[in-house]
Amino acid sequence: MSQCCGSKSVPVPISKTTSKPASSHDDLSVAIIGGGPIGLAAAAHLVTRGESFILFEASAQIAGNVNQWGHVRVFSPWQYNMDNAAKQLLEATDWQSPNEQAFPTGRELIDEYLSPLSELPSIKPFIHYNTEVVAVTRKGLSKVKTTGRAEQPFVLHVQQGDQLLKYQAKAVIDASGTWATPNPAVSEGIWTREEQLLNSHISYGIPDVLGRDMERFAGKNVLVVGSGHSAINTLLDLERLQEREPLTSITWVIRKSNVADVYGGQQSDALRERGVLGIRLQHLVESGKISVYTSFLIEHFEKNEAQVNVLGTVNGETIGIYGLDEVISNTGSRPNLSFLREVRINIDSDIESVGALAPLIDPNVHSCGTVRPHGEIELRQPDHNFYIVGSKSYGRAPTFLMATGYEQVRSIVAALTGDWEAAENVELDLPETGVCSVNKSVQLSSSLSSRQPADNQSESTCSTTSSESGSSCCS
Repeated sequence: MSQCCGSKSVPVPISKTTSKPASSHDDLSVAIIGGGPIGLAAAAHLVTRGESFILFEASAQIAGNVNQWGHVRVFSPWQYNMDNAAKQLLEATDWQSPNEQAFPTGRELIDEYLSPLSELPSIKPFIHYNTEVVAVTRKGLSKVKTTGRAEQPFVLHVQQGDQLLKYQAKAVIDASGTWATPNPAVSEGIWTREEQLLNSHISYGIPDVLGRDMERFAGKNVLVVGSGHSAINTLLDLERLQEREPLTSITWVIRKSNVADVYGGQQSDALRERGVLGIRLQHLVESGKISVYTSFLIEHFEKNEAQVNVLGTVNGETIGIYGLDEVISNTGSRPNLSFLREVRINIDSDIESVGALAPLIDPNVHSCGTVRPHGEIELRQPDHNFYIVGSKSYGRAPTFLMATGYEQVRSIVAALTGDWEAAENVELDLPETGVCSVNKSVQLSSSLSSRQPADNQSESTCSTTSSESGSSCCS
């Protein structure tokens, strides 16, 4: 197994950018944006193939996004959460592999796998922390310029402290995820001024209500918004908090018309822990410990002295939920495409996924998440050697699993290093949820018909329950 020879990308202050012949960019490194599970897996595959890389992580530590949900236990066992190339690198050291049948928390995922991987001598020197990529371009060219485009290296404009630096790269793998850009709670998907002004009362993601955030929620009137696995985890934690602090009041609003649709496959789910979430949620709802509003569309928020009111509609009737102390919005997330404005990319207009993936994962069509194997061919972008991978490749679709991302980067790195046979030989084995159906009325609409041939539209190609809210943490 060859060790990576190091990064050839050397930063220079933006005012002192040097010029290299266009033909020399093959000697540059591959740039990876994001130091989470998928970004590190890409690094591991590049190391294994003797290819240099440089990795940019916006946080002060590895897997900064994962750390934010470190208290959450994922519903897939270790065997689905470790990349094969990464494992091989770690196994060459004194690293002890976790029990592959155990279910890690996000914190354990970092401590027992991602952190040791990031500390390997073949990886550690090439990770830049506290480094935010603010733009990606082709050297010397705007987005509209075509002539000579493929011959020019990429330039990554990054913010490191108070410095704006440039790094050149021969290829870019964007594994920055979506966790840092949550969807708003308002049902129309826009950030209203009222919601932004009330951010001291609104949490996004999965707060640690039994740990560091307990004081914020104990004994309070709490509203949870969303119907995905993030919302389920939040509700179950709040139930435990309510047992300790009986004055804690829990209200739950979902857009779905039937709360049973949130329960998932339960006993039929091939991932036992994922099925257990649905079973526990059903027991909680039937216990009467929480108030549930179905078909609830949030229209706006308003401040009520030290509390918050939420106004919306249920089947056209205006409904208000008053006197809330805290709102937890688990309505999913969306990709940050702002720093890719000068790169030519193909993004689906509906769910903001990589264009070729949209027909396979669109939650309007599929109620589950097994996606047929896909790799470099589906993920390649109009700008040659630029790729979007991981949860970001799924856009706003909530059904991404880590194992999917690992196969994505394996195929891409094989292609970047000229092993086209390995790049094209993609395989993906994901567990079934026990819930799988196709919304045929949506499939037959003219907009979706233009996406894929009609004879393919009758097949469901997925296996994870569709939801308003989803997160890559629940992999």
